[in-house]
Amino acid sequence: MNYLTKMKIPFYKPLLAATSAAILASCGSSAPTIVSTPIENIDTIPLKVTALTDAQFKNWPETDLISDTIPGMSINKAYSEIIKNQKGTKVIVGVIDSGTDIEHEDLKNVIWTNTDEIPGNGIDDDNNGYIDDVHGWNFLGEAVDENLEFVRIYRDLKPKYEGKSASNVSDANREEFILYKEAEAEFEKKMNEAKQNLSQYQQIKSQLVSAHQAVSSQLGKEDYTTEELRAMQATAQPLNQYKAMLLQIQQNVNENIPTAIEELDGALDYYSDQVEVNLNLELNGRAIVGDDPNDINDRDYGNNNVMGPEADKKNIKHGTHVAGIIAAQRNNGIGMNGVANNVEIMAVRAVPNGDEYDKDIALAIRYAVDNGAKVINTSFGKYFSTHPDWVRDAIKYAADNDVLIVNAAGNESVNLDEEMVYPNDQTPDMPQEISDNFLTVGALNYDYGSDLVAGFSNYGKKNVDVFAPGSKIWSTTPNNEYEYLQGTSMASPEVAGVAAMIRSYFPKLTAPQVKKIIMDSGLPVKTNVIVGGDRLNTQQFSELSTSGKIVNLYNALILASKVSK
Repeated sequence: MNYLTKMKIPFYKPLLAATSAAILASCGSSAPTIVSTPIENIDTIPLKVTALTDAQFKNWPETDLISDTIPGMSINKAYSEIIKNQKGTKVIVGVIDSGTDIEHEDLKNVIWTNTDEIPGNGIDDDNNGYIDDVHGWNFLGEAVDENLEFVRIYRDLKPKYEGKSASNVSDANREEFILYKEAEAEFEKKMNEAKQNLSQYQQIKSQLVSAHQAVSSQLGKEDYTTEELRAMQATAQPLNQYKAMLLQIQQNVNENIPTAIEELDGALDYYSDQVEVNLNLELNGRAIVGDDPNDINDRDYGNNNVMGPEADKKNIKHGTHVAGIIAAQRNNGIGMNGVANNVEIMAVRAVPNGDEYDKDIALAIRYAVDNGAKVINTSFGKYFSTHPDWVRDAIKYAADNDVLIVNAAGNESVNLDEEMVYPNDQTPDMPQEISDNFLTVGALNYDYGSDLVAGFSNYGKKNVDVFAPGSKIWSTTPNNEYEYLQGTSMASPEVAGVAAMIRSYFPKLTAPQVKKIIMDSGLPVKTNVIVGGDRLNTQQFSELSTSGKIVNLYNALILASKVSK
């Protein structure tokens, strides 16, 4: 499942808590010479005390942390002081995701085209196994909705093990039975949580809408400030109660009431989707694809429609947003600037509305590698896997072909050194990495100081490598639109863009070298930060990832210049 969707659970917690409380009371192959001085000490910078403007929010990953006191990646500084007018080489970045709107005004000029394929002739002209794959491949075919992996495991094994105890199971089936019981427990837990949250949010929205309508009617406006709310003369008791409720929400959640209602609608959509789709035992989303997802050699499936089957393109919002963060056309006066220039986006659709299949991910990685990608972004993940060896083999295949994979850490606020997530290049029990081309990214908030780490972000001294901006990120969405989204899904492509820049201007550097440069050149932070959005849980930022650093493009290019020599 993509790490935007999973982000929603922790993201709505502050709103839930606040509302509940209120209710209850150069250059070709030659590298440019860089003589700039790297940014080093950031622990002494003053905290930003004023709220960010809309313009700052839209550009904060590009800002320089020192001058703006916002934890950006110094992208503008890198372009103005290092890149200037130097021309790099083209780099193909594979975006394995829900699909990409390749017709988007800010993306259409940076989409990879397979020049060895003749469009629309129904022939595999380049003999790569995929017919008419002009801009990538769609491993999901016409499928959109899918179960979570533990739901599929529970459903498939239920006829075999329902009602049985461990004493009734043979030694040969013991491991499978344990997996079944784990999947069953997870299903029951998640279904209960989804139903309870759905009911709770419905009640909250009902009361919040009533309060908002009453107060906005008296104030004569829909969007009112905290100061206006305080100054409101409320004499009737219900109006006083509504005023107190709305004040607490605006103060604790730091957003206006119409926005809070929109967030509630998002939460309701999320939990409804979980009950009706992701946790629905009657759903067989794979049937329409027509392959056997448990047979890695059954590869004659999918199609070349990387924008997916839905006319409104709703299902490809996530992948389109990710692609824009990496490479939305820079300085064209439209929308926004991606991190990297000289990039072509290869769209590989393999992530449904639900958990991805290991087979699709393994083949998607191999497809991207075989067709020229030098960087692959993977903004998705899950906590159960039936064929993790297929994906690990694909990761090693990418390593053998000098391809860097940039991976989102996940959004459940958990320590990945203690809990396994897929895909990954190591496990809590086996911390030795299977390859040196896999870079895992946690998400930063836009506040330097104790709130530096996004409350939803996973972390881990061994299993997360770096952190990058991931809260309220402005980027492309389908049908020539733009939107703020957040999650480690957004942090990962920020770093994929940095990796692409290094590979563009220093093409002789290997994938392991690029990974090490990104980690070593980041900005170290010694500050204690809040972990998992829990203010009672504070840890040193340096202990939350292997590098203990914030990714910084400016510094990365300086270090890449030194390493390349």
